[in-house]
Amino acid sequence: MAFNFGGTAGAGAANPTGAFGGFGTTTTTAAPAFSFSAPTNTGTTGLFGATQNKGFGFGTSFGTGTGTGLGSGLGTGLGFGGFGTQQQQSTLGGGLFSQPAQTPAQSNQLINTASALSAPTLLGDERDAILAKWNQLQAFWGTGKGYFNNNIAPVEFTQENPFCRFKAVGYSLMPNNKDEDGLVVLVFNRKETDIRSQQQQLVESLHKILGGNQTLTVNVEGVKTMPDDQTEVIIYVVERSPNGTSRRVPATTLYAHFEQANIKSSLQQLGVSLSMARTELSPAQVKQLLQNPPAGVDPIIWEQAKVDNPDPDKLIPVPMVGFKELLRRLKVQDQMTKQHQTRLDIISEDISELQKNQTTTMAKIAQYKRKLMALSHRTLQVLIKQEIQRKSGYAIQADEEQLRVQLDTIQCELNAPTQFKGRLNELMSQIRMQNHFGAVRAEERYYINSDLLREIKQHLKQQQEGLSHLISIIKDDLEDIKLIEHGLNESIPIRGGVFS
Repeated sequence: MAFNFGGTAGAGAANPTGAFGGFGTTTTTAAPAFSFSAPTNTGTTGLFGATQNKGFGFGTSFGTGTGTGLGSGLGTGLGFGGFGTQQQQSTLGGGLFSQPAQTPAQSNQLINTASALSAPTLLGDERDAILAKWNQLQAFWGTGKGYFNNNIAPVEFTQENPFCRFKAVGYSLMPNNKDEDGLVVLVFNRKETDIRSQQQQLVESLHKILGGNQTLTVNVEGVKTMPDDQTEVIIYVVERSPNGTSRRVPATTLYAHFEQANIKSSLQQLGVSLSMARTELSPAQVKQLLQNPPAGVDPIIWEQAKVDNPDPDKLIPVPMVGFKELLRRLKVQDQMTKQHQTRLDIISEDISELQKNQTTTMAKIAQYKRKLMALSHRTLQVLIKQEIQRKSGYAIQADEEQLRVQLDTIQCELNAPTQFKGRLNELMSQIRMQNHFGAVRAEERYYINSDLLREIKQHLKQQQEGLSHLISIIKDDLEDIKLIEHGLNESIPIRGGVFS
């Protein structure tokens, strides 16, 4: 996303994390079993001819130039924002999605703006050319007044004028919640910690605002931190019928109830600055929105923004006007970055804990393997003794003789200088030499990285454990062989006496 300070601005892409919601729905709809009082109309023309004052969720700043740009909901999961109700009435012909009608006032405004920028006749000399350049500079900046005629009021330049260069187009995530999900967003001017610590009291207060009906239950779907110490709370209301069934109150019905004057004032006393129904847009609504570029945005830029949309099925272009909107989006991005970093820290801690558990488990597995091997050796010794007793008095059979030959061969391999015993002696001698050289060079000082030293110690420890384990196995095997030889030597005279 970037602001264009030159000619025609391109469509910059931003990726806010929130969604917009709260399409213009009539405030007079209510479910038959939902005992809300009849809502009052606020008198502002809605987006589709409905009588409500927030509808699609476009804030009041895009029309007035003094608000928060695209509305406080953009990028935070609340609103599309950015099209003020005053602008809807004056320039959009009563609705956002209706084709703007060219009224005489608009024609005069365009003529006066063109005169102020190109041919002012205020002084009647060469100073008018300087005044025209000054008016052009004010129009590019989006602030100030353009004087061009003594008999006509000056033109008021706002950031919504088509010549303002501090404009860009970003993208906002479209919600995918159904109306029957009943999700309504409430933005509180309080910190998240305060909301979470007083969540039960908040639910009770909202239940009282809904009339204290025992068949209604207020539930909190989620709580999320927003910039400027604000908190987004997503709620839904469950209505239980006398026959035992329950259903969620539709989001549009609940939102219409919250928009009544008396209910809205009660919510403001709780610290609610904005309420919005989180519902998805129909394909027709999305198409109609994309066909009409917002006021002050060049149609070419709007068309290019639609072409550059990275995911038309999930994202929708939104205008960004002025540095305030850029700052707000930057705060939202920083907030989401902090939340992502917090989640990454939690995942990192979980991974570290899993690694510790894995190390402990591997150590236990190695311990159990050693124990299994020891038990196997003990079982083998028991089998040897049992076999000696069973074969007592019998001559040596052919398979036993083959086994004896194999055992002698293994014994010879173990005792051979170039085989395992020789290698073990060589390793032990190298260890002794290293210890000797270490004692000789004790006076010399070298610096080794702590991490490298820890790895070396761990490696040597593993080598030592492996050697110890191998030595213990060899010793056990030697004892088993000696026991077998001793048993064979004792059984040979007895068998010879029997068959002599």
